[in-house]
Amino acid sequence: MKTLTKGKMWCFAIGQFGWSLLSALITNWLVYFYQPDADSIAAGQTLFIPQGRAILGIVTVIGGISALGRIFDAVTDPMIANLSDRSTNPEGRRIPFMRRIALPFALVTALVFWAPVGAVSGINCVWLLVTLLLFYLFMTTYCTPYNALISELGTTQDTRISISTYISVTFLLGSAIGYAAPYIWGALTPSFGRIMAIRITFIILSVIGFIALLVPTFTIREKDYVHTVPSNDDAFTSLAKTFSNGDFRVFVGSDVLYFVALTIFQTGLPFFITALMKLPETMTTVLYIAMTLLSFVCYAPVNILAHRMNKKKLVLIGFTGLSVVYIITAVSGLAGISGMIWGVVIVCLAAFPMAILGILPQAIVADIAEADAVVTGENREGMFFAARTFAFKMGQSVSMLLFTAFASISPETGAGYRIAAAVAAVICLTGALVLSRYNEKKVLSIITH
Repeated sequence: MKTLTKGKMWCFAIGQFGWSLLSALITNWLVYFYQPDADSIAAGQTLFIPQGRAILGIVTVIGGISALGRIFDAVTDPMIANLSDRSTNPEGRRIPFMRRIALPFALVTALVFWAPVGAVSGINCVWLLVTLLLFYLFMTTYCTPYNALISELGTTQDTRISISTYISVTFLLGSAIGYAAPYIWGALTPSFGRIMAIRITFIILSVIGFIALLVPTFTIREKDYVHTVPSNDDAFTSLAKTFSNGDFRVFVGSDVLYFVALTIFQTGLPFFITALMKLPETMTTVLYIAMTLLSFVCYAPVNILAHRMNKKKLVLIGFTGLSVVYIITAVSGLAGISGMIWGVVIVCLAAFPMAILGILPQAIVADIAEADAVVTGENREGMFFAARTFAFKMGQSVSMLLFTAFASISPETGAGYRIAAAVAAVICLTGALVLSRYNEKKVLSIITH
């Protein structure tokens, strides 16, 4: 087997750039597009679906559809992982899945925002539901095999940490470009109007994402680097075996809580900036890119620390740091302090925790998957990463329900946005408490012996 070079690591990481960019369009702008605030409506945003808590007086339409999409996504994860783990394709178990799904994945991302009726309509609700379900299915079909390759290509601790670092860089770049969308649609709006400008913007970004998705599939020959035996278990037997690993259950429990908190924060960021800090929507791009650049600065020290101290301690530091950021966000815009000052403080404090949590969780899952393979003799890397995403996507479905419900509380005062940020802080701290029970020493001792 060949050893993965740094150049090939970067080729692999470009795939992460592609799917993180496409994911960012949905995570960052779906609610903003379909449940706009007063400022967006005043700027020309069209209402496409019923607003407010329209389902049983508790759940918003966009929240319910998003949550259903995440639940569907979570359920399909183990199925796709099992298909990948069982694959006997001569080109490998992972790359063929990624190559074939890249185009549908990019195409449906843009279609999510092309509601066919230019006013509030049930047809738009059906369109949104169908396209969102397809988006999550296609994303799973690309990302589950992709994530499995992290463990299979990273045959040593150092290699896994390096791969995790590289894909963290490209993840943040993809997310940052996703946040840059208002600058593109802002430039196009005078010529095309707000809605068409947004749609053209998302087409452009989806094309960029599509090209990036294909890079690892044409630059890495999987069989040159990976030799594994396909699994014979069915999807739910394999999933049950994966969750029978106690260390994995503890890690996933903390990861679910982290992603619930993170999704609340990411979904709410445009609202926090415009409604609480009273800044223009383009500042979402400026502040996120600033946070991304500062995170890049932190990558080198995080990488060094990860080789010198255990990953668990660093991740606990990351959880605590983000909790502080969420608390500050909850009170931003108060005390007569300028919104820009609040934004700068949040950017500075979030950079280091983001770097930690962008790099190390993937490496921890790879450690657990390798240790499990040593103990059981079964290679189920795909299922470990799918089981992780299965769990946190179920959590994300809850976060979408929570945020959209909170956002409907006194939107004119921003009270609901403050509640959402405060809840995210509490959830993040709870995740740290759960992670404290993870037995990293035992996992690493299995790998190194």
